[in-house]
Amino acid sequence: QVQLVESGGGLVQAGGSLRLSCAASGCTFSNYAMGWFRQAPGKEREFVAGISRSGRTNYADSVKGRFTISRDNAKNTVYLQMNSLKPEDTADYYCAADFTYNTYVPTRVTDMAYWGTGTLVTVSS
Repeated sequence: QVQLVESGGGLVQAGGSLRLSCAASGCTFSNYAMGWFRQAPGKEREFVAGISRSGRTNYADSVKGRFTISRDNAKNTVYLQMNSLKPEDTADYYCAADFTYNTYVPTRVTDMAYWGTGTLVTVSS
């Protein structure tokens, strides 16, 4: 059974940085496309960043130039480096995984088969 555990959330001032980590277990990590999604109170879960098995990436327009997704297959971990944080980035952030034979970059909630329980990021103004 695939398990995903996020860490690294917390409270930060606007303009600050955080790095989220997602550790995967119970799977051959390199066979999975990975993504970060977020959900703010009262809003639907939305795409933030995705990374393919081969390392290709894609980002939501709202985070382009500020967030960077990366993966370390040797550590079974995917990261989200978040810089220049804004109050509107406040949300629960979720890591997700999808087993795939190809190198697509996931961008939709419905692409993902496995989810972590989330880590809260709060950006104060």
